Amino acid sequence: MKQEIDFIKVNPTQNMTILVKSNYSVEKYKDIASKMMAYDSVYAEQVGFIAKPANKQAAARLQMAGDEFCGNACMALAALIAAEKGLKQNDLTEIVLEVSGTDSLIMCQVKKTSDEYYCQVTMPIPKKIEQKTIKYDGNDLNIIIVRYQEFIHIVIEVDEFSKTVREKAQSLAKLLGVTLGAGLIGILLYNPDSYELAPLIYVPYLDSMIWERGCGSGTASIGAYLAWKKKGEIVAKIKQPGGTINVFATYDIEEITSLSIEGAVGIVAQGKAFIDVNQNNIVR
Repeated sequence: MKQEIDFIKVNPTQNMTILVKSNYSVEKYKDIASKMMAYDSVYAEQVGFIAKPANKQAAARLQMAGDEFCGNACMALAALIAAEKGLKQNDLTEIVLEVSGTDSLIMCQVKKTSDEYYCQVTMPIPKKIEQKTIKYDGNDLNIIIVRYQEFIHIVIEVDEFSKTVREKAQSLAKLLGVTLGAGLIGILLYNPDSYELAPLIYVPYLDSMIWERGCGSGTASIGAYLAWKKKGEIVAKIKQPGGTINVFATYDIEEITSLSIEGAVGIVAQGKAFIDVNQNNIVR
């Protein structure tokens, strides 16, 4: 039997995100997300579920389907909450979110423009950044490992985003997904000359691997890497297939001390999806 699922589809830098309002048990998130992300359904790169927060300071909890953290989904939910509050053009509001994949509350600043929302989001600080040379595919590969509480990003500097480079990145993501046991593996192909990023996000639990058109958390990791490399403050505009995301990072006394991103968000659709869901797992 088909079940109606209330959703909003949001566009943060073309990283198409579905936010689900329907209240289902966590055990069904994977199934619901997989079906809604499919080409023959609502179709998007990721799904987040809106839930009640445990912390009273937060306006809502964002629970990603793979229990990962997602910066763009934070911007998406913040924009939605601002819209529902009736934020007027050129007005500014601050929204606090509780988000999967981090113990820290996420502060979102939202400004309404003529036809979209401009969001700045505080991001989790990496636990560690380190440079390593690994043997991969018979060659030495220089990588930067950006470690977080629940996920790992690998920064690889490249001259081009060729098919061969992308295929190797996909194989590496699969390998690391098996060996590291992280909830999310991001392979961030970065051209330092042009400030271009091609982000590959792999969520082992969902077996979801996507070349994202825009990646908020990946942009934050690039910013953290650049600040770590410079040993100081950076402000950068990181170009991605779906547009540009700005990143701000500060470094002091051997660690990243602040990290935030900002970008444009559009609310593009709202409605009901019809998918098969086990009725025993519905929580009303």
